[in-house]
Amino acid sequence: MIRVLLADDHSIVRAGLRRIVEESEDMTVVNEAADGREAIRLVRETPPDVAVVDISMPQLDGLEVISRLKSEFPDLPIIILTMHDEEQYVVRAIEAGAMGYLTKQSAPEQLVVAIRKVHAGARFLSETASETLALRVAKGKKGRSPLDSLSTRELQVLRKLALGHTNREIASAYNISIKTVDTYRFRLLKKLQLRNNAEISRFAIQNHLVES
Repeated sequence: MIRVLLADDHSIVRAGLRRIVEESEDMTVVNEAADGREAIRLVRETPPDVAVVDISMPQLDGLEVISRLKSEFPDLPIIILTMHDEEQYVVRAIEAGAMGYLTKQSAPEQLVVAIRKVHAGARFLSETASETLALRVAKGKKGRSPLDSLSTRELQVLRKLALGHTNREIASAYNISIKTVDTYRFRLLKKLQLRNNAEISRFAIQNHLVES
């Protein structure tokens, strides 16, 4: 049996994913997590064969979860399952170590296939994710998004700020100092030519990094 961990902050989504997984005779859900910190704790307690992780979660986002899990469990295959098919999420999830990338729209048809494939050591990308990566290669350096100038941590701070988190909350989430958060904020404002948090929020919405 392939043992699967599901991490998503919506209980209804988790219930749907569990149903999809457990309809297959060769896999079972061993744990469910409602946020990033819980996902890491549960993996430590009961290591799964595959982890399915949402990018947009409380406490720690999916990119941070991938980074921390891969440092402790380098052989654990991780699938990102998300509403976002934006280039920044696809590229950074793969760079962080994800073996699979699915949008929630494609999950009913592709989740089981994706789990089997990454468990076997192969990579699985949804059609949308594959097209996104192909388009990125085709564009080359020209036509790249301003977001490409941001580090992954700067992107994470941008998204947290856009969602209304305080510097103290962001510092606590990522185990960094408030001064370091200030530095990341200053850098992303400069790189994106923004002036304040209100403009950060508008920019994030326009670039589909958060929902309006």
